[in-house]
Amino acid sequence: MGNIVSTMRQALSKGKREKKTAQSTSVDKSALRQGSRFYMSHVVQFILRGVFVGLLILTPALLLPGISQDAAQAITLLAILAAIVVLTEYSASYPGLIEFRDAKPYNRSRFLILALIVITVTLMQRSIIMQTNEISMLSAIAMQLGQILDFPFSPVRLLVSSLPQGLPAEHVVNVAAAASTAYFMAIAGLAAFAAMTIMGRWPRKDIAFNVWVNLPNFDPTKGTDVVQRLERDAQVNILLGIILPFSLPVLLHISTLLVQPMTLETPLALVWGVSLWAFIPVNLIIRGVAMNRIAQLVRAQRRRIAEAQDAVPAPARSAYS
Repeated sequence: MGNIVSTMRQALSKGKREKKTAQSTSVDKSALRQGSRFYMSHVVQFILRGVFVGLLILTPALLLPGISQDAAQAITLLAILAAIVVLTEYSASYPGLIEFRDAKPYNRSRFLILALIVITVTLMQRSIIMQTNEISMLSAIAMQLGQILDFPFSPVRLLVSSLPQGLPAEHVVNVAAAASTAYFMAIAGLAAFAAMTIMGRWPRKDIAFNVWVNLPNFDPTKGTDVVQRLERDAQVNILLGIILPFSLPVLLHISTLLVQPMTLETPLALVWGVSLWAFIPVNLIIRGVAMNRIAQLVRAQRRRIAEAQDAVPAPARSAYS
């Protein structure tokens, strides 16, 4: 009888072990499937990032007529190199050059602002080139913006004034319209990102913010306090972003004494010249706003830690301590 009972116990324990093994195997398989899906989604994401950057660089050359073969080859090479750099940066395990890599949608917002500026100015130039008698609705709105923003000491007026003398009046009006449109869209994108930051929607609260990954060129152990350095860098970036729209045209005007003056007469040069003139200052201001937001988060985290430490009662001291 005892042998029968022991045999039944061994069979039951063996069945339980097999059941647990099957359950653990199924859990491992599901975890592997989820991990593989997560990895594949990341692979698709950084491939798409590289493709979109390359397409953005190619877009003006694809839409504008009259692009020479040498310019097309140079732009294609530049687009391939930019796509490879972006793909490599996002696929690497450790950070490199791109900041705020894991703090979306910071880089997506910057890319969207630049893409809207480049595509809009490109479509304007295409409509002007392709339609000689009738100007499209987009170009008419751009001309109206050019008249509104072309007031004394405005960035648009300074950019137009930096062009060399003797250019056709139509080209000067075209540059003013393109610059006004690009500057208006850049300011609108900056306002949207600043509003998102002020409302606390960036960075996302459900994702931990890693300073080393998102700021690879920022050394938190160097110099003074981290919060003070972040706030100082934020102020420097914002100040540069405000000054650049007024100083770049002046520098271009001074540079004409040494090199060939920049006329922006070719459509491709006008698209990229105006787009970068509007985007670079706004990009600096966005970086300054982001760094100031990170400084606020670090300061708030320090305050919470200090309050938690003050709330813990101190241990009782003995007569010998």
